[in-house]
Amino acid sequence: MVRNLKARGLAGELAAEFVGTMILILFGCGVVAQVVAGGIGDHDSIAWAWGIGVTLGVYVASRISGAHLNPAITVALAVFKGFSWRKVAPYALAQTAGAFLGALLVRWNYTEVLNAADPGLTIKTQGVFSTLPGNGTLPVGDWGAFRDQIIGTAILALVIFAITDLRNTAPAANLAPVVVGFLVVAIGMAWGTNAGYAINPARDFGPRLMSWLTGYDTAFTDQYGYPYWWIPIVAPIVGAVIGGAIYKFFIERYLPSDPAPEALPAKDLETAA
Repeated sequence: MVRNLKARGLAGELAAEFVGTMILILFGCGVVAQVVAGGIGDHDSIAWAWGIGVTLGVYVASRISGAHLNPAITVALAVFKGFSWRKVAPYALAQTAGAFLGALLVRWNYTEVLNAADPGLTIKTQGVFSTLPGNGTLPVGDWGAFRDQIIGTAILALVIFAITDLRNTAPAANLAPVVVGFLVVAIGMAWGTNAGYAINPARDFGPRLMSWLTGYDTAFTDQYGYPYWWIPIVAPIVGAVIGGAIYKFFIERYLPSDPAPEALPAKDLETAA
């Protein structure tokens, strides 16, 4: 997913980030709408659909843009992997726009079910589109959610750096997107309680803005009435940089200088041997 790509033009890269992130949100917000408003499925189906959505979004965008699909990962790549800083803001905007459109399609398609389950469009179904401390019900405050998002995104970035590092044990046969999807499933199952595992500023802010524009008056606040929208933006960025630093200083520096033979294309194996 994270690799040195030939320059394909910024417009193409942004289009890939836009569509890839939209795919992610179509499955992610779609499954939450089905569970929360439709009563079909449970926490496990949410975790699996988010992970599969990530996998499919990465397969859509990877060859063109590297499939960051997450401004926090884009920032971490700029800090540690030489990704161009001039592309960071455009990538983040494309990712957020893709998340907005994906959420808008979910909102449109589930209009009847959402209105039936929550006629006032309150915090009861706000979590379909954006995250809340303690998922809106458990006794977790904003700073607890902030801490949680730092930890969860640090895990995400650290493991993504490992999965995509050809000098490490990188998945072969284009399976990196699948492994990244499993990573998101695992984070959802292990780190979903305190803040709904946004771990992605675009995934949270794009749908949050969309829900506010379509009738959710409390979209930018939490169940306590405090402004919450900034936490899933700032904390994941901090966490991704921390995760990237852990990988760089505790793992990457000790890896061999050449890629592992099993990570090379078949045509290169004879040379590597």
